[in-house]
Amino acid sequence: MKALVYKSTGSWYTVKDIATGKIWTARMKGIFKLDGITSTNPIAVGDEVILESENEGESGAMITDILPRKNYINRQSPKGRHQHHIIASNLDQSLLLATLKEPRTSQGFIDRFLVASEAYHVPALVVFNKSDLYKAKEMEKFEMMKEMYEAVGYKVFLISMKENKGVEELREQLLNKITLISGHSGVGKSSLLNGLLPELNLRTQDVSGWSGKGLHTTTFAEMYDLASGGKIIDTPGMREFGLVDISKQELSHYFPEMRDVLQGCQFNNCLHINEPGCAVKQAVIDGKISEDRFVSYYNILESIETNNY
Repeated sequence: MKALVYKSTGSWYTVKDIATGKIWTARMKGIFKLDGITSTNPIAVGDEVILESENEGESGAMITDILPRKNYINRQSPKGRHQHHIIASNLDQSLLLATLKEPRTSQGFIDRFLVASEAYHVPALVVFNKSDLYKAKEMEKFEMMKEMYEAVGYKVFLISMKENKGVEELREQLLNKITLISGHSGVGKSSLLNGLLPELNLRTQDVSGWSGKGLHTTTFAEMYDLASGGKIIDTPGMREFGLVDISKQELSHYFPEMRDVLQGCQFNNCLHINEPGCAVKQAVIDGKISEDRFVSYYNILESIETNNY
């Protein structure tokens, strides 16, 4: 039978029979080696799998095969910088929940998430939460970031889960789509999920007072069905978004505004730093590419190891 993976805890998986909706607890049969993918988790939330029942009438089953993925999104594995961890697969879009206060999400983190989404062909939304805390300074910052990201094709939303503002508009974006929801710990992911799925009653925690960093509330990625149609995948809060399998030469292709002018560079292997005749640097000078986005590009470029070429 065909089934969809809703939760992975490492060795056991919660899966749903696509035809009947029956929930199974499944384990993997042997070791799966997927072509060209070396990850710490061969089966990810969102995967379609082939399932065999172990005992008639019971809810235990064996996963015997993984069907081809439409796409997937991954990050550097917490287990090691040279391994990666697939966060989820078969996505229609990814949603980054960010905040400009308590805690502040850095632009670098946002841009890394957008690069990963571009690299794996997953359309991305950026949602700023906690607007109820924003004073004039934060609102000015939000307007600047909204303008910057919308100019290069991303949808940007401002919400307050506390005051239930902007949530209905966001809900419409999730209709009949499989959406990965990600973000730093403390940005209000659990509050957002509780708003979208009141029956969940997920634990929420305040931002840790001594560090200013949010406390983790989710341990494993998990998918939920929306009553209105569509699914959302909750992911553990991440302090860093470590990119993998992206070379220095490729990076600019995942900045849409750079991709649009790359063909104008004098050299095919231009990294847009010191090379003469660089169309990207000229676009920054001309104000066609945001300086802040270019700084993000440079910082990410510096963090990619040279042997990733």
